[in-house]
Amino acid sequence: MNPVMNETADGAPAWGAVTAMTLGVFGLVTAEFLPASLLTPIAADLGISEGAAGQAVTMTAMFGFAASLLISAAARGADRRHMMMIFSVLLIVSNLMVAFAQGVYMLLAGRVLLGVALGGFWAMSTAVTMRLVPPGLVPRALSILMSGVSAATVFAAPVGSYLGEIIGWRGVFLLASLLGAISLFAQWRSLPSMRPAGMARLRTLGEVLLRPGIGIGMMAVLLVFGGHFVFFTYLRAYLETRGGFSIEAIAIILLGFGIANFFGTVLAGRMAQLSLRLTLVLVPLSMGTLAMVMVVFGGNPMSDTVSVVLWGMIFGGVPVAWSSWIARTVSDEAESAGGLFVATIQLAIALGAGLGGIVFDAAGGTGTVFASGVLLLLSATTVMFGVRIRASAAAPA
Repeated sequence: MNPVMNETADGAPAWGAVTAMTLGVFGLVTAEFLPASLLTPIAADLGISEGAAGQAVTMTAMFGFAASLLISAAARGADRRHMMMIFSVLLIVSNLMVAFAQGVYMLLAGRVLLGVALGGFWAMSTAVTMRLVPPGLVPRALSILMSGVSAATVFAAPVGSYLGEIIGWRGVFLLASLLGAISLFAQWRSLPSMRPAGMARLRTLGEVLLRPGIGIGMMAVLLVFGGHFVFFTYLRAYLETRGGFSIEAIAIILLGFGIANFFGTVLAGRMAQLSLRLTLVLVPLSMGTLAMVMVVFGGNPMSDTVSVVLWGMIFGGVPVAWSSWIARTVSDEAESAGGLFVATIQLAIALGAGLGGIVFDAAGGTGTVFASGVLLLLSATTVMFGVRIRASAAAPA
């Protein structure tokens, strides 16, 4: 294990560079989530079904999965400053390709580039951020980095849906490319040169995965994120077709989802400190139960609105709880385990969006909600009977 080294010339924290990294996270996650809020107009404009348009999410996640596993080893000799800037360039090009797409193939090609940028950036971002500040400030720097995810969760879906009605879905992706350009400029101005620290090996990922309990834990991660994205990718289509909500109402509901997600993240951090196992079980169990409530009572505006907002709050606990599990369980290989975690999430998004598209075209929004609930309840069961929680001196298991 290599010690974390501060890369600034005087050893002072490079908060400007941390901010630039956060802008990169914000731009990438915003672009990743935009299709969920623009699915209906994209499908109508390109003359395809909502299920086919949802494969834009699938393609991003599939290539994000591959990039998160391969990029560190493939670019092991490259300056990390240059790699971060390359990912921002890919973000810009991806959004421009989507904005000017005249058919589904160009749309998917653009989303492939986003997947490479997303997977590569996430695989390196934590390690890069840790090198921008002294060791004592690493938790604060990582918290700032993750705030980009929370901001994108609040921003992407409701603002994308609202702006899509004003400037069209293509205009929204043009604005997303502008976010990428701002991120690129900030990284060019503030990131120091960073040589690779250590030699990344694919074999280490396999060794971590084969440790007792890690494989079953990653299966639970796959199920909970897959279940969520079966639901979330087709949420707008569900609200339009079954709930009969207007675009304005959907934007407000999605804003409520994002705000609730932010507060859920804070709440989950405290819950995980009290009992990590209980948090890991309760989160997918609650989400799966909500899904079944929506199957039975869906179509009622009040029921759907409350269920979606509660879903957003509960889902905020998923990345917090599982990141805590990784920190406890694989503390000696946290970076490799983190790459494996990112790869599992991207695979889950790909499978969830892909399965959701098939189910939506066959059984509508109610079918996707039901399929989501089944996967989430399976995740809760997997945690209860298969996932190990290593005791921590700071918190009970």
